[in-house]
Amino acid sequence: MFKKIKTLFVAALFAPVLAIAAGPMAPLDKAPVSRDPAALQHGAKLFVNYCLNCHSASFVRYNKLTEIGLSEDMIRDNLMFTGGRVGDLMKIAMRHDEGKKWFGAAPPDLTLVARQRSGHAYPGADWLYTYMRTFYRDPERQTGWNNVAFENVGMPHVFWQLQGEQIAHKTDNPDGTVDIRLELVKPGLMTPEEYDKAVADLVSFLVWMGEPVAAKRESIGIVVLLFLIVFTGLAYALKKNYWKDIH
Repeated sequence: MFKKIKTLFVAALFAPVLAIAAGPMAPLDKAPVSRDPAALQHGAKLFVNYCLNCHSASFVRYNKLTEIGLSEDMIRDNLMFTGGRVGDLMKIAMRHDEGKKWFGAAPPDLTLVARQRSGHAYPGADWLYTYMRTFYRDPERQTGWNNVAFENVGMPHVFWQLQGEQIAHKTDNPDGTVDIRLELVKPGLMTPEEYDKAVADLVSFLVWMGEPVAAKRESIGIVVLLFLIVFTGLAYALKKNYWKDIH
């Protein structure tokens, strides 16, 4: 029993180190995250049309999207394709065992993906923004795709029609690392600038979905800090008044 507890303690002690070591191998691009309702609505549209087929967001209800400016009728008519109620959770029909059989690993739930992908030195939004823009053709992979931010990823490039097809030019460095330069060889339906904006909107929505109350939390935090500053001043003035006759 003592040996098992000791093993668990050692694993917990070194877990942060292992998490850091599992960080991204490629430099990450800064994600232009926005809280603009139009950007979030566009991101929600992309998420439902391209991501919700395999990935669920089972901690969010469709009617939660009213907080980004959509009415329940708009949600029902434009974002719900399988019936159900607007108060339902954003789940998918695919079961966990089916996803594991088809893709090698079950596609994860994306409700908290922006927070889960955050590291000690980079926000999850930057990882997602880089990841969705760095798919490239790889004939050695079963899906035909690989990714700079997530090497040998099992997920295919679901946005390839929008972005087009990229190929990778790899250069080996003396220190054993590999530099990868991507080249767009087959344009997609969007220009590179349009595609980057679309990915930014999607990432913005994923960030919002992970913490819909973030803006409210930050505004409350500012009010609390201002209150503490004022209260500190009043407390100091009261202290001086109490001690003014004591030498």
